[in-house]
Amino acid sequence: MNKTIRLAIIYDFDGTLAPGNMQERDFIPAIGMKTKEFWNEVSILAKQHQADNILSYMKLMLDKAQQAHVPVRKNDFHEYGKNLCFFKGILSETKSDDKGWFAKINDYGKQRNTIVEHYIVSSGIREMIEGSQLANEFKTIYASSFIYDHNGIAVWPALAINYTTKTQYLFRINKGCLDVSDNLSINKNIPEKERDIPFAHMIYIGDGETDIPCFRLVKDKGGCAIAVYKPNTKGAREKTNNLILEGRVNHIAPADYRNNSDIDRFVKERINAILQ
Repeated sequence: MNKTIRLAIIYDFDGTLAPGNMQERDFIPAIGMKTKEFWNEVSILAKQHQADNILSYMKLMLDKAQQAHVPVRKNDFHEYGKNLCFFKGILSETKSDDKGWFAKINDYGKQRNTIVEHYIVSSGIREMIEGSQLANEFKTIYASSFIYDHNGIAVWPALAINYTTKTQYLFRINKGCLDVSDNLSINKNIPEKERDIPFAHMIYIGDGETDIPCFRLVKDKGGCAIAVYKPNTKGAREKTNNLILEGRVNHIAPADYRNNSDIDRFVKERINAILQ
């Protein structure tokens, strides 16, 4: 009997599974700001204090919410997540088709004795992702998140994931040390053969420059890196194409997850390659 293989597909979220930034759909309008205005203030705050951009946007979210009397409990973020929309093919394509991207790829793997596990590594807000229609598709969601006080109100960042720290979570998946608070296991010297999921059994899907460290890590260690771009958007393919020319990714594709799309083909080809 053939040994069962485990494969990890790791996704960025904003611009990869969902168009735009998750804060822009409902949260930024709720605090009475325009999208461009909010991100401009983030940039000013980060530069003024020589601060990390992710920490800066998280602080600004809390400050502006307080000024606008907008509640910021965990359930409030979950509610924002419920309204997130996704690229074509992520959810079921028709009313008669009850399988979206995740179920279809899982089924494809099962038919080939492969367990496909899905993970998120995102600079977006974990609580919003947890409130989305996709929350149950992921084994683990690594994303920026808040600490909540005794009244359940967000008061401080619990975790801020930027483009360089993203790679830490690939090693957590690789070693099977999924608990973010566990700083001992992740630093242990674990022989490659004993690691939970080899990098060669990983597919990383992201949408741009902030994913470059993850693209390179996965690709250089024998895995597959796929850069996606927003379909039917002027200049999007050309910009992403530089990642191929620079050797940072294996493939580029429109963020279209329907049957027989480029991503669908690349992922299935990778599953087949691992089995050989």
